[in-house]
Amino acid sequence: MQFIEMTGRELMDALHDDELTTEDLQKSNITETSIIRINRQGDIEVRRAEGWDIVGGLIGDYEKRIVKSSGRTWA
Repeated sequence: MQFIEMTGRELMDALHDDELTTEDLQKSNITETSIIRINRQGDIEVRRAEGWDIVGGLIGDYEKRIVKSSGRTWA
């Protein structure tokens, strides 16, 4: 499966109002320095000490937004 990795800050910059809110991010313990990955289906995963947790998803034309925000492509 391919992912784009990014920081919590880069994710925050890429989100639209109808996706995860600041409150949602806080509940998921996502900070600006969190390690995040997005798969091609738009699932948002955050790196935890024991592995990856799915915390939500992106909708719409998210690929362009996350590539622009992170400066990375699918790997």
